[in-house]
Amino acid sequence: MGFISSFLGILGFGIGIPLGLFIGFYLFIYSASKDDHHLKDPFTRPLSELDTDSLDEVITELPIWVKRSDYDRVDWLNKFLFDMWPYLDKAICGMIRVMAEPIFAEYIGKFRCEAIDFEILNLGTLPPTIHGIKIYETNERDLVMEPAIKWAGNQNITVAIKVLSQRITVQLVDMQVFASPRIILKCLVPTFPCFASIVVSLMDKPHIDFGMNVLGCDIMSIPGLYRPVQDIIKKQVASVYLWPRTFEIPILDASSVAIKKPVGILHVKVVRAVKLLKMDILGTSDPYVKLSLSGERLPSKKTTIKKRNLNPEWNENFKLLVKDPQSQVLNINVFDWDKVGAHDKLGSQVVPLKLLKPQESTEFVLDLLKNTNISDPQKKKPRGKIVLELKYAPFREDSNILSGALDGSLRIESQNDGECGPMIPSGAGVLMVTVQGAEDVEGEHHNNPYALVIFKGETKKSKMIKRTRDPLWNEEYQFVLEEPPVNDKIQIKVLSRPRGISFRQKESLGHVDIDLADVVHNGRINRKYHLIDSKNGMVHVELRWKTI
Repeated sequence: MGFISSFLGILGFGIGIPLGLFIGFYLFIYSASKDDHHLKDPFTRPLSELDTDSLDEVITELPIWVKRSDYDRVDWLNKFLFDMWPYLDKAICGMIRVMAEPIFAEYIGKFRCEAIDFEILNLGTLPPTIHGIKIYETNERDLVMEPAIKWAGNQNITVAIKVLSQRITVQLVDMQVFASPRIILKCLVPTFPCFASIVVSLMDKPHIDFGMNVLGCDIMSIPGLYRPVQDIIKKQVASVYLWPRTFEIPILDASSVAIKKPVGILHVKVVRAVKLLKMDILGTSDPYVKLSLSGERLPSKKTTIKKRNLNPEWNENFKLLVKDPQSQVLNINVFDWDKVGAHDKLGSQVVPLKLLKPQESTEFVLDLLKNTNISDPQKKKPRGKIVLELKYAPFREDSNILSGALDGSLRIESQNDGECGPMIPSGAGVLMVTVQGAEDVEGEHHNNPYALVIFKGETKKSKMIKRTRDPLWNEEYQFVLEEPPVNDKIQIKVLSRPRGISFRQKESLGHVDIDLADVVHNGRINRKYHLIDSKNGMVHVELRWKTI
């Protein structure tokens, strides 16, 4: 009986399998031909007609330049990175080795660590991809951009650590980085590569993912370890680079590109001179004094002319702007005025500003010399003396908190919570006016624009830029004042004059009157002003007020 049941089971299996395959194949062929007979053309719709949810199903990840119109597509830059990546890989790895060497050296000798070094350092063959970039327009001399960077690379970074004569390898693989940094090319200057430094900060916490193999085992796959490690990395990176924190990379030497700003005022009182040389036929002289600071191209300050006097008394006061009190010197030159021909020099002398103590008046009685050349044999010839009173007054350090936006406009927030209104600075100071340039200025007959800065009856004139509607001057003017100009206005005029010999008159391209109260309260304003009597013209002006 057992034999018969076994035989029938084998026979049923041998017949049932082929029969089942045959019936299944027949049903498949029959159903496929029937579906093909009734098949219709698929229904299609353009992407512009899909709603947001349907579009997300069709396209899993949209580039940021598609979702946000203020981001630009930069396929050309990605192609550039792809072609340059083999060389950038070696250059970046070399920088990493140099930067990591002192860090590794700090741990040698600690925790019984005998040596740390890179065994393999390779950033892989896949460069970062820039999915879009946003460029900010600012009034500062900076270039601000925010790229959206994604890097899913095939890096291989292996660090070998020798502990207790045992070699341990730690390998970092398959790193992915998604970040949105803000990159600022700071202080644009006319020296290659045309910016002084690169400032980087992160606008959002970055996403960083990677695998870590220790002795060949992926420790990131240990349950409960991946998420804490991710959180620690995000917090550490954010604490160093998340905006407003920044990381600055110097490119050019600061001393070679820095534009020195005034840091104080030198008060000079020319008191008198005695026993000057006789330069005229009648045995007398007509002396006057010229004052200037070294390193300045501004016109010298001049005293009045004392006719026929070898012991003149002036008692005249002057103010000169100081940019570097440690290196600058005051040049004093005494001349004999002549009605015809060049004026004869009676003598000269210099005073290093580093000899002066801030806010202290010092009297100097100086022997006049023919020149400052030590080897000159005529230097010891008596040429008289000059008496000066000098006082260096540095600008007051701001004790307020400055805060502002990318456009360069600043506001001052009082540190005293109980203060109700803005505090008006008092005392003398200097108003610094920088006319950066103009935009869309157009004359009726010619476009050779130049700027006039008019303040308290004093007029300063910029250079003329030929045949342009968008001139760039970048010229600074200073006005030393006895009190803050809270109730004053400054006028900026943009004009054009014909080149060469012409019968055409100069044309006004527009003007603007700027209230200086905001400058005094804020300390600095940097913005573009619409020109009056101009269709679309604008002028870019930076104003600063420094109190002594």
